[in-house]
Amino acid sequence: MISENNIKTNSLAAWILAARPKTLTGAMVPVMIGTAWAWKIGGSGQFRIVPAVLCFLFAFLMQIDSNFINDYFDCVRGNDDRATRMGPRRACSEGWITLQAMRTGLAVTSLLACMAGLPLVFYGGWEMIGVGAACVLFAFLYTTFFSYLGLGDVLVLVFFGFVPVTFTTYVILPDHLQAVCADVILSGLACGLVIDTLLVVNNYRDRDNDRRDGKRTLVVHLGERRAEKLYQWLGVLGILLMYNLLFVGRENGFLYCVLTLILYAPYGILHGKTSALMMRIKQGRDLNIILAQTARNMFVYGLSTALLILVS
Repeated sequence: MISENNIKTNSLAAWILAARPKTLTGAMVPVMIGTAWAWKIGGSGQFRIVPAVLCFLFAFLMQIDSNFINDYFDCVRGNDDRATRMGPRRACSEGWITLQAMRTGLAVTSLLACMAGLPLVFYGGWEMIGVGAACVLFAFLYTTFFSYLGLGDVLVLVFFGFVPVTFTTYVILPDHLQAVCADVILSGLACGLVIDTLLVVNNYRDRDNDRRDGKRTLVVHLGERRAEKLYQWLGVLGILLMYNLLFVGRENGFLYCVLTLILYAPYGILHGKTSALMMRIKQGRDLNIILAQTARNMFVYGLSTALLILVS
């Protein structure tokens, strides 16, 4: 655990804090689910380990890159004012990393992500270049444009749901099994809904500051009470979608219903407790506890979903 006191400027500790390690679960979960689908569809004999590793690496690097972009541009725009900020302390605004160093850092992480993703061309075709370019482009556009229009949640569904789940499955499988499967796409939607809980609680905590700064997030549009309900239902829908996708209308429906309840029980319990705690806290920096718990809950959901896919 790195102490946030006495951080030296541009030190390794500063860069680790800027990378926001707790957010990496958001990058891991959709790739984990896509990997489970690839194993389910192709079996161990058709599973290609190299593209699986590259997908995880690309996802981690893009998440770090997005965090650097967010840190830099929010500091430049003055959105990370130390006196009013409710969220965790940010590297640029705290002076842990200089703006010039952060510009270099986000350029390097963008380049490294592209280098990690480029070999996927050999497994998924030249269209992978377009997918990777879109990921990098929208990492910038999220912070600089879409988040101010209340469209951040849409980007989460696309780039933390549909895109990573679908294309992870696609590139891991050999050519004769590669296809865009409806089941995989729908599981990407379920994954995106659950990961959006992280953005919702982040915007729920910052709703007053965002309203003041003209940042019209979905939470600002909905208001406090509806945002709380949204947070609750995103987790519930993530479970219901996967159950409906995998088991409804199939034989032994009751047994599969029990299996779903068993596998998703840890996530359901944790999500319910976190939702209740969020509604009790309501405002202030104490909501950062909810942010950490939500990241943990997402990881539990990813594990449960991957297991459910494999045993379905």
